[in-house]
Amino acid sequence: MGRLQGKAAIVLGAAGKDNIGQHITRRFAAEGAKVVVAGRQIEPLQRLADEIGGYAAVCDITRKADNVALANFTLEKLGKVDIGVNSTGWGYLSPFLDSTEEDIDRIMDLQFKGPFFFYQAMIEAMDHGGSIIQISSATATIMLNNHAAYMGTKAGADHLIRCVANEFGARGIRANSISPGATDSPMTNLAERPWAEKVFAESYPLGRVGTSDDIAAAAVWLSSDECFLTGQNLQVNGGLTLRRNPWAHELAAAAAAAMEYAK
Repeated sequence: MGRLQGKAAIVLGAAGKDNIGQHITRRFAAEGAKVVVAGRQIEPLQRLADEIGGYAAVCDITRKADNVALANFTLEKLGKVDIGVNSTGWGYLSPFLDSTEEDIDRIMDLQFKGPFFFYQAMIEAMDHGGSIIQISSATATIMLNNHAAYMGTKAGADHLIRCVANEFGARGIRANSISPGATDSPMTNLAERPWAEKVFAESYPLGRVGTSDDIAAAAVWLSSDECFLTGQNLQVNGGLTLRRNPWAHELAAAAAAAMEYAK
């Protein structure tokens, strides 16, 4: 019997091929959960749902009505909501002074206001307790150049998670976040930039960057009945926060060296 046998889960942000949300979805299904996958593109979501024997729903996290509809859809199809995972995000990179008002509004909608709506919808749907999980980032704690808007909004969502844990623990609702570092995923595209992976790996005490499966394993534990943890941020990044991310000039030097070698 799987560790999530009989549980009903939502994974929002699972439309991107082989992204963290899809890895979490597949691991949840392997552990016995029934899963509703959600995002803004129905075709890849439906393929994933068909693969795991689950359901697919369209949801734009920045719209409160969409989050409520997602929770209600899950209650209709699965009868309950035990687990809600927000794996959405935008890896926005911009020098601090060049970040535009339009982009700041967009990332605040996606990575702060949207998660607020998602947590509200999950809390309303969890009649008998449950687990809310936010996929955050190590950069909500440690620095990375040209990433301020992303980092700030992820840090804000982490604090919202603590607020949820504090206020709704009496209802049996646990709320935690997971912070990957540089992860071999479609967002980072490290597989096609081995020079970047090497530079990042040097900052990890465990000697390698993370994988989506590392994050999925943590999500399974946070969702399981054996988890007695709430209001916490799990740094699932091989010890990265004991050190630091590479500086921009170090990454630029590594990229230039790789280009020179390729000539």
